[in-house]
Amino acid sequence: MAQDQSHVLIINCGSSSLKFSLFAGEGRTAVVSGLAENLGQPESRLILKENDAKVTIALDGGSHDAALRRLMDSLKERDLLDAIGAVGHRIVHGGERFTKAIRLDTEVLDEIETLSYLAPLHNPANVLGVRVAMEVLGWVPHVAVFDTSFHMTIPQAAHAYAIPQTYRDAGVRRYGFHGTSHGFLAKEAVELLGLDPSDHGLVIAHLGNGSSATAVLNGESVDTSMGLTPLEGLVMGTRSGDIDPGAIFHIARQDKLSIDELDTLLNRKSGLFGLSGLSNDCRTLESAAAEGHEGAILALDAMVHRLARYIGGLATSLLRLDAVVFTGGIGENSAFVRRKTIARLRVLGITLDDEANGQMFGGRCGVISASGSRTAAAVIATNEEWAIANEARPYIGKAS
Repeated sequence: MAQDQSHVLIINCGSSSLKFSLFAGEGRTAVVSGLAENLGQPESRLILKENDAKVTIALDGGSHDAALRRLMDSLKERDLLDAIGAVGHRIVHGGERFTKAIRLDTEVLDEIETLSYLAPLHNPANVLGVRVAMEVLGWVPHVAVFDTSFHMTIPQAAHAYAIPQTYRDAGVRRYGFHGTSHGFLAKEAVELLGLDPSDHGLVIAHLGNGSSATAVLNGESVDTSMGLTPLEGLVMGTRSGDIDPGAIFHIARQDKLSIDELDTLLNRKSGLFGLSGLSNDCRTLESAAAEGHEGAILALDAMVHRLARYIGGLATSLLRLDAVVFTGGIGENSAFVRRKTIARLRVLGITLDDEANGQMFGGRCGVISASGSRTAAAVIATNEEWAIANEARPYIGKAS
């Protein structure tokens, strides 16, 4: 086995996909990254990205197991397999039990599996990926990094739902998600904007198919938009975000929907897709809106309205607001969404620099507020995989 085991493999397993990145040492750019998609389907495939090259490998209906084993073969062909010193796994929900990264073993994995009721769309897939990876890469430490961990500093008044104690004792509370992204951005913003690490306030908007906003006070999460599950909060690609529970009762009674059917409606058929009747892709909606598509216009307006309202509300959890930070696929690349959102944040003293805003896309980072703006606005590219690698790296070389 190679002496150099400084590499960390990151695995993010979904129900029908598997994302991966391999980092060497503390470098922020992955040596190899990619995606296994459409797993279990005839068109399943493995896509590897290395430098500027992309290789696609047919998996012919392969499962997660087949995808991981083919990935291991590909890494071995590149003399990278034996360089792996640890594997970091993204786990969406850690409940109240897991407040920081932890080394995985059978007992820990069983505990994570029991939390699947809190994230039924995510945790079962995450656990599946871990089990397969531990079987295929059994000689290195495996580390779980939780989306919810960063938000464990949220005070009780902000995370408690106004429901009886019995349910709160059972763990029904606001947890928050995208924690690795928000934690990464919290540090990056301090450096980019020259803020005092021990005296500052931020609202970070992670915008993608799944979206959330978080108030960060001196590096700690103090409030966030997502709740018990990733369904609460902002208007997302196919998720409704906030909705009156009474409206859900009404829909269920009117159409005689089951709990599972309601779950599908709110998680997979709502959000931008439900509002527009067209697409959950912000790029498609922006193009359609420019051509006058009423559904697309409504979807984007509703998304921006909800986002601006949340940013304003989250700011009340801070001592002051130094900056609003945009990240994620939409936050980093949509000058349109940023411009429309900041236009609604005049009350917070943010003035947009249109030229700077138009230049921020494709991973570029920088300030987009005008020089005289009382509150700053910035775009910072997230790097969740690298953040997970940082959590897993300390376990390299540690025996079980």
